[in-house]
Amino acid sequence: MARPKAFVTDEALDKAVAVFWEKGYEATSINDLVEAMGIRRGSLYATFGNKQQLFLKSLERYGQVVVQQFLDILDSQPSALESLALFFAQLVEHLMTAGPLSSCLVTNSAIERGLRDEATQKYILYLLNSLEKGFYKVLKRAQDKAEISEKVDLKSMALFLTSSMQGLLVVGKVNPNREILESINKVTLSALQK
Repeated sequence: MARPKAFVTDEALDKAVAVFWEKGYEATSINDLVEAMGIRRGSLYATFGNKQQLFLKSLERYGQVVVQQFLDILDSQPSALESLALFFAQLVEHLMTAGPLSSCLVTNSAIERGLRDEATQKYILYLLNSLEKGFYKVLKRAQDKAEISEKVDLKSMALFLTSSMQGLLVVGKVNPNREILESINKVTLSALQK
């Protein structure tokens, strides 16, 4: 008879997310994961598979929790433009307060593994597309409410905002200076002015 699991899968996975987020894939060992997750090596392999499989599950969990929290901001305000401003302000706040979990697991993984691992690249593109769709949706709402010009190409602007977000996360990781980051946001959002 198999022993019951002595851990909650999502809680253990959240701990794995934090390790990969802080250290990156290559610098993370199985021992790091076992220790952080509070489980035995055998339980890790039985539940999550090998390191690569756990990493992909961690990216998925990151998308369900962190990316979704940011997508929810895009629907949080009556004004679409206020939602966008809050989204980018929250990114700056994250960069200023997250310590070793600054930046973004998606951004970090794209840089570290996006070109070398097809499965990682595929899931990163999925998450970036989710963000792009979120931006498109809020931009459509802004256009429908006449908050932005009807001439704005929503698809191109959604791509621009996705790129700006990623650039902000990279700059914020290496230079977490609030004034600089807020200046970047100001220029990004000025692209929406009528």
